[in-house]
Amino acid sequence: MGYRRVVVKLGTSVLTSGSKKLDKAHMVELARQMANLMKSGVEVVLCTSGAIAAGREHLQYPILPDTMAHKQLLAAVGQSQLILAWSQLFSLYGLHVGQLLLTRADLQDRERYLNARDTLNALLDNNIIPIINENDAVATNEIKVGDNDNLSARAALLCDADLLILLTDQKGLFDADPRTNPDAQLIKQVVNIDDSLRLLAGGSVSGLGTGGMATKLEAADIARRAGIEVVIASGHHPDVINKVALRESVGTHFSAIDSPLESRKQWILAGPASQGKLVVDAGAARAVVESGRSLLSKGIIRIEGEFDRGATILIINTETRVLAKGISRYCAADLRKISGKHSNEIEDILGYDYGDAAVHRNDMVVLENKEKTHVS
Repeated sequence: MGYRRVVVKLGTSVLTSGSKKLDKAHMVELARQMANLMKSGVEVVLCTSGAIAAGREHLQYPILPDTMAHKQLLAAVGQSQLILAWSQLFSLYGLHVGQLLLTRADLQDRERYLNARDTLNALLDNNIIPIINENDAVATNEIKVGDNDNLSARAALLCDADLLILLTDQKGLFDADPRTNPDAQLIKQVVNIDDSLRLLAGGSVSGLGTGGMATKLEAADIARRAGIEVVIASGHHPDVINKVALRESVGTHFSAIDSPLESRKQWILAGPASQGKLVVDAGAARAVVESGRSLLSKGIIRIEGEFDRGATILIINTETRVLAKGISRYCAADLRKISGKHSNEIEDILGYDYGDAAVHRNDMVVLENKEKTHVS
């Protein structure tokens, strides 16, 4: 088929078919498709939503306060039901599953990130399908990835996949909202992602999940920067998983970037949450985006937030456009002292230095794309 390792993300609306409970008949069809991939030699990782929906169904739709604790209650009950359902369905095809429950904290810490990667690879090496979900039963807003679209992209980076399939209640990305515009056309191919494309992204209509088309674009951007192809398609399109794996024209295909990020930059992109922002002048912006150079203190105009040395920060221009994400070599307090100063002044100002760069190019992922978005 050409693909070696595929991550399949299933949204809540796909698993429930728009109802209030899991659609087991459709889930077995999806399991059949993934089993076919496995039997053809393609390794499969499943990133599944649906824990809270499964919990509500199992508890017969209780009326509960809309609090974090009660959502975690539903997730705690539903997660066991969800993994049981998948285990039973895949067993029909002679396949075993293994569960990984992750939070942002597992991705933010480099050692835990590598441990999760090792577990994923061990499961795949033994012909076991890893089933990934966010650990909603214990995750707080501070440590949540937030949606399974972005979680699936990070899972694709973790296991070094070459294809990410995001299955949803829409046929793909359209040039207008298909729910309100009957003339909306499906965008079949995306080569680059920019703000004009993000404006096309709408929300989910099911009300059952946390991710809309905007989060799928974020996930696609993360994955493609790591050299992973991405397809957004309808989870109810006939034999959709196998058709995508066979490179048939289904949904919206996002091309992978030709020069994928090395492992450390993949972790910077996928793992740590940003703790602050560095606002830079036009010269520094050009140096970072166009020349791939390190960010020097001279080009920093303003520091936003409080953070320590080694924190992950965003580099933005004066128009608040995000240019890059990287690891700061200086804490926020030190950067405020040396911003606008030449690198050779750092030691005189601070009494020490950690190098000429505020953010070295080896610790930076450039997010702003010089090319215009091309869609067809």
